[in-house]
Amino acid sequence: MEQQNDVQAIDQLASDYRRLTDEIHKVIVGQDEVVRQVLMSIFSDGHSLLVGVPGLAKTLLIKTIADVLELSFKRVQFTPDLMPSDITGIEILDEHRNFKFLKGPIFANIILADEINRTPPKTQAALLEAMQERNVTMGGDVHPLPLPFFVLATQNPIEQEGTYPLPEAQLDRFMFNITLDYPSFEEEVNVVKGTTTDDKPQLHKIMDAATITGYQHLIRRMPIADNVLEYAVQLAGKTRPGTKSAHEAANTYLAWGAGPRASQYLVLGAKTHAAINGKYSPDMEDVRAVALPVLRHRILKNYKAEAEGIGVEEIIGRMV
Repeated sequence: MEQQNDVQAIDQLASDYRRLTDEIHKVIVGQDEVVRQVLMSIFSDGHSLLVGVPGLAKTLLIKTIADVLELSFKRVQFTPDLMPSDITGIEILDEHRNFKFLKGPIFANIILADEINRTPPKTQAALLEAMQERNVTMGGDVHPLPLPFFVLATQNPIEQEGTYPLPEAQLDRFMFNITLDYPSFEEEVNVVKGTTTDDKPQLHKIMDAATITGYQHLIRRMPIADNVLEYAVQLAGKTRPGTKSAHEAANTYLAWGAGPRASQYLVLGAKTHAAINGKYSPDMEDVRAVALPVLRHRILKNYKAEAEGIGVEEIIGRMV
């Protein structure tokens, strides 16, 4: 009976996913792959880092997703003077001389961490700790964050002056690294048409917190064949230079490979990719579909790759 219910639930998830994307595209023109990957990270209970030049609707996309999901949403603009307490909250003395905790903006379902690389490492670490632990510790008390909880961070790859790039260990906390590219000519024409008039599309709420949490548990219950799971682990292993399983491209062009968290996210991402496409179990094609956003920020190129102009995407492509 439970298996039958799960089959029906996956059918419903695929249907709800199509409704979500239709609603989002009332506001967001194009960027189909980006929308798909952000929604997949939400259903997988993971966080995403969106990297793109200014003006590609990174912030608008996240705000639109929050609008169509019945979830609380907070935006934090990261600046060089932002302190950890500005995100997590502070303790104050109330009128009875008792300590009272004032919750910061991180106590919401969806957090938009805008330009995360503009703030010092201490503040970045406070956010990333909350992402991992799903709670905030203040004065010895543990304050749980509302569930579901997602951090969608944006980063500008051009202006690096006065920024604090995220270390590899902190990048590893993000499930997906999603890159946004310039729109095509037709898409840009539609963007300009839609944003230079007074028409505002009416968005409908598609899903609430309980439904999303249910889908997250459903995806973890999805069966996966041993050979598909082993393929995901082998793929992560291929990125590790100097090991038995290393791919030739890893030994030649990489200084460091992906850790075990990559294998976990490859499997979770493959399950989610299968579910939104109406499949009841993932196959190797689903693993390959999520390989790039999962591995992109988990491998470190060496000087040879830099000298020859070999990109991360090309290295991962060879391994896949």
